[in-house]
Amino acid sequence: MSDRILTTHVGSLPRSKAVTDLIFAAERGDPIDQAQFDEVIGRAVDETVANQVRVGIDLVSDGEMSKISYATYIKDRITGFDGDSPRTPPSDLEAFPSFLQRQASAGGTPTYRRPKCIGPVAVKSMEPLKADLRFMAAAIAKHMPVAGFMNAASPGVIALFQPNEHYPTQDDYLEALAEAMRPEYEAIVAAGLILQLDSPDLGLGRHMMYKDRSDEDYLKLIGTHVDVLNHALRNVPAERVRMHVCWGNYEGPHHHDVEMGVILPTLMKAKPAGLLFETSNPRHQHDWNYFVEMLAIIPDDKVLIPGVIDSTTNFIEHPRVVAERLERFAGIIGRERVIAGTDCGFSTFAGFGAVDPEIVWAKLKTLVDGAELASSKLWSQAA
Repeated sequence: MSDRILTTHVGSLPRSKAVTDLIFAAERGDPIDQAQFDEVIGRAVDETVANQVRVGIDLVSDGEMSKISYATYIKDRITGFDGDSPRTPPSDLEAFPSFLQRQASAGGTPTYRRPKCIGPVAVKSMEPLKADLRFMAAAIAKHMPVAGFMNAASPGVIALFQPNEHYPTQDDYLEALAEAMRPEYEAIVAAGLILQLDSPDLGLGRHMMYKDRSDEDYLKLIGTHVDVLNHALRNVPAERVRMHVCWGNYEGPHHHDVEMGVILPTLMKAKPAGLLFETSNPRHQHDWNYFVEMLAIIPDDKVLIPGVIDSTTNFIEHPRVVAERLERFAGIIGRERVIAGTDCGFSTFAGFGAVDPEIVWAKLKTLVDGAELASSKLWSQAA
């Protein structure tokens, strides 16, 4: 980061039909040939890392190939989850029922099982993570990106999508989740990867999980989310961790999104050194102003990873637009503390993505091109 702006993304990337079919077969409980599963997933990880390197992404992921979604995958790794839980739409979609119905009928709302917590939460198996780490290590050794990262669900986002029906209090539930997920967090870092904690509960949670609460209550509640996350990271260096916050990776009104200025002080208390957040979709393009206004509360070791391309539209952003967004944040916090990112993942749920797979790679290429433009300008100005 000393001579150019690096590039990355939030994590999930398009999965092939072969991958999706296998994941959903496993989700249904169909008999799975483990050797075939490993072969398909391993090949998919290799291909997606190769594609990221090909378009110029510096900090790459496995695309979350083995996971059905970024939060519910944990039922295969920690105990205490079974059944299904009722769907509660975000409050912004509830305000427009005709649009909500249109999204559902058009397949805009993924359908898959969301188990709830019905028993004690503890480590169930580390084998799925070990397989992910093995596939990622092989792909990195072969394609040689600058570095790799791996996604993991935060305690708060697990609680957001998989409600508690076992623990006496929500705090007890969050604490149990943090301790159960801690081995996964530590193993990812021990493998030499950057750990990315997916934490949309800190943004999306406002108009889903806590939509009937006041802003004051909401801040207290997500403050607890951050506290338990920090405790789970107690053995992990901050510089090896980044955290993704968003308001929901879906096309919709988003007029109930909590303002970045409301949650930014809480976000700054989280241990991860890197912060990924949305700035490209129309509802959050103004958020850079809050970083200017609240610069004094941003720790010196924080790295900002703004989303400079949108993940819900097939428009391919112009490289100059990408560059302008990066230059704006570089002007706020310094060019050495900015990495180019995406608003969210491109395949948050297996088999579901608003952006055509071929266009995903074109959008990532324009992210790289824009980062190069911004780097050329910023470093030439300093020469």
